[in-house]
Amino acid sequence: MTTPPFEPVRPVDLEVVETQLQRPSRGVVGVAARCVCGNPTVVATSPRLPDGSPFPTFYYLTHPAATAEMSRLEAGQVMPELTALLEEDDEVRAGYHRAHAAYLADRAQFGEVDEIAGISAGGMPTRVKCLHALAGHALAAGPGVNPLGDLALARSAWSPERCECENPGAAA
Repeated sequence: MTTPPFEPVRPVDLEVVETQLQRPSRGVVGVAARCVCGNPTVVATSPRLPDGSPFPTFYYLTHPAATAEMSRLEAGQVMPELTALLEEDDEVRAGYHRAHAAYLADRAQFGEVDEIAGISAGGMPTRVKCLHALAGHALAAGPGVNPLGDLALARSAWSPERCECENPGAAA
């Protein structure tokens, strides 16, 4: 089994993530996606946190502008729209099931946790529960892996190709 293609976390990355989240980070095992300036955008999180709690959200969106935009989309009722698409479109549904399997495989490389066995994030594979999780997976895995994460990012006014960091290049 190969390790997901992300960089090990560095102390400076943790500092940036803690500033982004405005709280201590927990269980970060790598940076799965970065802003064009080098700051973390998505971190990979251990499936079991240091305090022993199970944590299903392997790909965690940390970039403040990206998280704000996903919140805006959620408030704008994009989740019910994407859920309807999931129910109506066989191709999207099949892609979402593949995304779920890929997510579980990536996380499993960092340990199996019985309490979250078969649970990925964002509502995969049957519903749309959290655009933050789906966008984080799409950014980490790249285009074409998570169709609903890709759609959320496409609907977003935020772009991974444009830096909106408060402290650009802090992690570079």
